[in-house]
Amino acid sequence: MIGRRGLLTAAGGVAAAGLGLAGYGFGVEPFFRLAVQRHALVPRGWPPGLALRVVHLSDLHAGAPLMAEARIEMIVAAANALEPDLVLLTGDFGPSIRFVNRVLPHADVARRLAALRAPLGVFAVNGNHDWWEDRAAMQAGRAGVPAMARALERAGIPVLGNRVERAGPVLVGGLESSWAFGVRRGAEDVPRMLGQVTGEAPLLLMAHEPDIFATLPGRVTVTFCGHTHGGQVRLLGWSPVVPSRHRYAWGHVREDGRDLVVSGGLGLSTLPVRFGVPPEITLVELGTA
Repeated sequence: MIGRRGLLTAAGGVAAAGLGLAGYGFGVEPFFRLAVQRHALVPRGWPPGLALRVVHLSDLHAGAPLMAEARIEMIVAAANALEPDLVLLTGDFGPSIRFVNRVLPHADVARRLAALRAPLGVFAVNGNHDWWEDRAAMQAGRAGVPAMARALERAGIPVLGNRVERAGPVLVGGLESSWAFGVRRGAEDVPRMLGQVTGEAPLLLMAHEPDIFATLPGRVTVTFCGHTHGGQVRLLGWSPVVPSRHRYAWGHVREDGRDLVVSGGLGLSTLPVRFGVPPEITLVELGTA
């Protein structure tokens, strides 16, 4: 039989472990860890002999002290060290959390991201927070262009709002945020984007929110999304809270022969905590399994 002293000792141990885990989730994983999450896949209809290294970065949520200039520069250097052929940025570049005490100017964030290097190019799309944090863009509706997108364009990074561009042997498409004007009230235009697709080259699609994947046609070869932060807290491979009706929380998903890659993202939203899903650079090696 366990006596009172034993119970108190056990309770103290549990409390200490809980405090340790909380300290890790609030003070270590979000700020000091940076994982490289690798996925290797051969999509349906992928051209034989074509190998492509894609670095996918999402949900930067720049703002000090949580995501200050030095942290962005470190992420960019780590991404460049992977020697990608192509870099895809899937939105939410600015802060979305009350713990930010210094908002970084859009131009400063864009200038640092412009240091990313890839021979086939660096491309971006807007996330919901790029719209929500820009009152003028929201008021302009579908004709609006978020200020962050303007800054990225000035820095030389194309922002593909329902557009398609050629990138060597592939096409890169981008959809506007499907939460641009509120939860599930978006500015995406899939028919417009697909109407610009010509030829048979693989189409790599960027979309901030992953739920759009469920409705996309087979012409889209691989879809790259962010938004979920992997749930930001992940316990034994399960995320209790995911902003996705289809629970596209994190990682590589294959449905009906179609491929989706959801990045766990880099920054923070709502609370300054990550547990079990560290900030990540997502490396997708296409044509290799």
